Amino acid sequence: MKKLLSFVFISLLILACKEEKKESNYQDETLNVTTSIYPEEITKVFDTHGGIDSWNTFHGLSYEIEKPTVNEKHKVNLKSRESIIDGEHHQLGFDGENVWLKEKDTVGFKSNPRFYYNLMFYFYAMPFILGDDGINYGKAEPLNFEGKSYPGILISYEAGIGESPEDEYILYYDPDTNQMAWLGYTVTYFSKEKSKEFHFIKYNSWTTVNGVQLPETLHWYKYENNRPTTFRNEVKFVNVKLSEEAFDPAVFAIAEGATIVPKE
Repeated sequence: MKKLLSFVFISLLILACKEEKKESNYQDETLNVTTSIYPEEITKVFDTHGGIDSWNTFHGLSYEIEKPTVNEKHKVNLKSRESIIDGEHHQLGFDGENVWLKEKDTVGFKSNPRFYYNLMFYFYAMPFILGDDGINYGKAEPLNFEGKSYPGILISYEAGIGESPEDEYILYYDPDTNQMAWLGYTVTYFSKEKSKEFHFIKYNSWTTVNGVQLPETLHWYKYENNRPTTFRNEVKFVNVKLSEEAFDPAVFAIAEGATIVPKE
């Protein structure tokens, strides 16, 4: 009986060692996480634009949006999403907790501050912004425009992600180059409900900054029946800088004389 118990104990010990080794090997494998966590289609787009692994090495981004008189200057900490926009008549910032607005003169702010403070950053940081946590990927019907068909990747968000988790995007890419070509997007911030109406931006030209491709000009289009129709307006980005160092948090601190924008 003692021999039998000893045999059973030794067998269990050997089995446990094997399981431990097997578990250890599995853990080693899961540590080597790369862009393979993304679907093949969007990985191809990331790679064409310089690679999301390269993008993830950067912590600070600044750019300007051309305006008729004074350019609008944007700064963003890419990991924490702290941001500040310095415009002709206003300063708008997010310090990591609060959205704040400072009026420089009597010209009123025309948009909703909580809606606008990160709006252009999301459009500008395409396609890499679509590698954020909390994103679900699916397939969308191709976009046919002026005789060319662009495959689509549907983007949706898990509950509680960002200001508008009900938003949906469709990234359309050129099948010949895998470069991003169009963005379809819904606006749910004001209704807080999913929308079936897509707006459209054509990513008209790109520029390379520190090895990654970022937009140079965006063309907004009029739309009908969830398809772009005719050109509406252009937004141009200049003086773009990417840094491996984040901006000092003091850059985004609530400015003297600013008011905190309440959550709706």
